[in-house]
Amino acid sequence: MIFPRLLIFLLGLLVLAGCSTIENRIRDNAAEFASLDQRTQERIKSGVLEVGYTERMAFMVLGAPDEKTEKRTAKGIETTWIYLRVRDQYAGSAIGHYRRVHVRDPKSGEIITFLRPEYVDVYQRVEDERLRVIFQDGKVSAFEQEKKR
Repeated sequence: MIFPRLLIFLLGLLVLAGCSTIENRIRDNAAEFASLDQRTQERIKSGVLEVGYTERMAFMVLGAPDEKTEKRTAKGIETTWIYLRVRDQYAGSAIGHYRRVHVRDPKSGEIITFLRPEYVDVYQRVEDERLRVIFQDGKVSAFEQEKKR
C-alpha cells in the first residue's frame, strides 16, 4: 500500500521539478537579477511586467513565450512575444465506432446482425491569445492582455 503512494508522490515531484517558475527563472538568471534595484527585484518576484524591462527580465516574469515574431521597422527591430491559453472546447458528438447487435427474429428464429452506431463526444483544441509583449530594441515598449470581465 505504501509503494503506490510513494510512487505517486515521486512522480508528482518529478512533474513539479520540470515546471518553470519565477523562482527557477530568477535562479537561472541570478547575475542579471542581482544587478537590478530592490524595487525591480520585488516586482519581478511578484510576477509584474513593466514597460522598459529587457527581454531577460520579461522572461524571468513570464517564462518562454508560445510564439515569437520579429518585424524590422524604421525605428529598429520590433519583437513580439505571444502567450496563448489552450483549452478544449466541446464540438458536438460523432460516430466513434459501430457495435454489432444480434437479435433473433421471433417469426423465423433466424439471428439477424446489424451495426448500431456508438457516439462519442468530440472536443476541439482552441488557442486564445492571452498576452502579447512588444519589444522595441530589446526592451518592453508595450504589452496587451485580455481585460477580465
